[in-house]
Amino acid sequence: MIRTGATELALFLLPFVVYAVYLMATRATVMHPDSWPLRHVAWLLGAALLLVIGSFVYLANYSGAPVGSTYEPAHIEGGKLVPQRMR
Repeated sequence: MIRTGATELALFLLPFVVYAVYLMATRATVMHPDSWPLRHVAWLLGAALLLVIGSFVYLANYSGAPVGSTYEPAHIEGGKLVPQRMR
C-alpha cells in the first residue's frame, strides 16, 4: 500500500518538478513567486491530476487477479502455513 501511495505522490509531483528543472535550466529564480504565476500552477495542477487519474484507471484495469477468480486466505494445512492465493 505504501508503494502505491508513493507512486501516486511521485506522479502528482512530477509536473512541478519538471517545471522547476525548466526554471533552473533557463536560469530563472525557482523560489521567486513571479516564476510561478497562477496560470502556470493551474496547468501543472491539471497535468498532475490527469497523471494520477490515469494511473488509477490503469491499475484498476490491468492489475489484480483475473476475472472470476476467488480469494483463498492464508491457512494452516498439516501444521504448515499455506499462503493466500487466487483460484
